Amino acid sequence: MPSPFPGMDPWLEQPGVFPGVHNRYVTYLSEALNAVLPPPYFADIANRVVIEGDEPPALREPDVGVFRPRGANGTGGPTNGGGVAVADPSEVRAVTVHVPRDEITEWLIEVRSTEGTERLVTSIEVLSPSNKSTHRTEYRRKQRELAERRVNLVELDFLRAGTHTTAVPLTHARQTAGVFDYHVCVYRPEEPEEFEVYPIRLPQRLPTVRVPLRPGAAVEVSLQTVLDRTYDMGVYDRRLRYSDPPDPPLTPEQQAWAEGILREKGLLA
Repeated sequence: MPSPFPGMDPWLEQPGVFPGVHNRYVTYLSEALNAVLPPPYFADIANRVVIEGDEPPALREPDVGVFRPRGANGTGGPTNGGGVAVADPSEVRAVTVHVPRDEITEWLIEVRSTEGTERLVTSIEVLSPSNKSTHRTEYRRKQRELAERRVNLVELDFLRAGTHTTAVPLTHARQTAGVFDYHVCVYRPEEPEEFEVYPIRLPQRLPTVRVPLRPGAAVEVSLQTVLDRTYDMGVYDRRLRYSDPPDPPLTPEQQAWAEGILREKGLLA
């Protein structure tokens, strides 16, 4: 059963659902690219591992004090000739402090060329929640590394929540493209001051985008077709509870629009 919405389904953005959507989408987008890529190019799925809780521990000064019993005269001198009190060393025991370090594997697509020495031509990222929050710094560093290596970058942001993270500055994108809910950003290193942005509003179908290869060459792929397959193969019609509000929530206008579609499709009373 297809999604009831014409484009992105906001119920797919839920934290417990989107990781699976992300991985399926990467898989099916890779297949769609290989169907249209000419020789010597091919698309493959790559991954990187990030560690949750990998921040260095905060430094703290030790709470140390040396105390003497006060004398009877109110001074700090010892009484009865006694010395400094020392705790019994046998009372000190080691404790185990457990700090969870969960590994998260993030999947992405690499378009490579086998002409001469195999090389990376284009990196395609479907942004994850951590890309836009806890690991945004690391992701931005990866953007810079790709630009320095003169690798094309295509970024798909299907998440309304989180901090803007794609390579195009948000202010510049909105000045030209207006307000959008989702977007695709295409960066080509031969044009470092130009970003191709596909602004997407919630009621719109996902676009067909041009994926750059060598300078002047590109292939087109339908992002909506890939999303439709992702929804069908993930049987999300069985999982999503359209009677509950989506997470993150919609604006009142968007919620009214969504409820109208769901009632029309018989998915909401």
